[in-house]
Amino acid sequence: MDKYSLSFEGIVEFVTVADAKGFSEAARRLKCSVSHVSRQVSRLEQRLGTALFARSTRSVNLTENGRQYYLQCQELVSGLSQANETVTGAQSDLQGTLRISMAGSFAEQFVAPALVAFAKLHPQLSVELDFSTRRVNFVEDGFDFAIRYGRLQDSGLVARKLADRNLMAVASPDYLKENGEPTEPEALVKHSCLITNNDTWLFERDGKEEPVKVSGRFRSNNANAIVDACRAGLGIGYMPKSSFQNAVTEGSLIPILEPFWTQNITSWVVYQNRRFLPLKARLAIDYLLEHFKDWNE
Repeated sequence: MDKYSLSFEGIVEFVTVADAKGFSEAARRLKCSVSHVSRQVSRLEQRLGTALFARSTRSVNLTENGRQYYLQCQELVSGLSQANETVTGAQSDLQGTLRISMAGSFAEQFVAPALVAFAKLHPQLSVELDFSTRRVNFVEDGFDFAIRYGRLQDSGLVARKLADRNLMAVASPDYLKENGEPTEPEALVKHSCLITNNDTWLFERDGKEEPVKVSGRFRSNNANAIVDACRAGLGIGYMPKSSFQNAVTEGSLIPILEPFWTQNITSWVVYQNRRFLPLKARLAIDYLLEHFKDWNE
């Protein structure tokens, strides 16, 4: 094996072009010129004696040889990047701004305090928490990662399980006195239900999902608003247990339909690409995963 076959020149550019699906976006990510990226990839192809990309005026696609080479080089570049960050990070405090998108009462009550504790461990680090249910573009919106709940769309993002959570159906004593208590999930179609982000509620019966389409006159994507409406007798609520726990403990809300509650709905840490994850984000994610490893709803 000669000295050229061991050269790393052009490999970072090649992997970035493959990830970005274009030379212009790769140059933007690498903070260099398009001509530099193109030149480095061309030199790499010349050394290897094969084309790695099929280029046209509209697209850049990996060739079969390029695909095989990419699979090997991707982990190589990722490992080198993380090794560099680990060494430089060990010599200095975390700095810069960590931006996180999150939504829901779990994020407000439990994830945010954990991130406050993380920020306290790193006094040179700024932390920004954005509470929104909208789907974010990590690159354009500048978020390092997001906290999301429930089933995720297949978006090509990396998702790591943060905690499993159980749902609970509740109503106020006054509501149940006036409207009666439903004993089967399908009975909810005759009740006023308090809707969050979805008007199809999933229950479980004999290990199988049982969806029920519900309706009602109060809707909110804020868990606290749903709890308040439920306390006021506006209808039946169905959310994770932690959202209702205080109200149930004090007796203002009563659990119903318990045999049919759905178990183990997951909260996730979601991010764009493991290779482009900065050290501050990687350490924050590791901190959250460790913090919630024994979580019990």
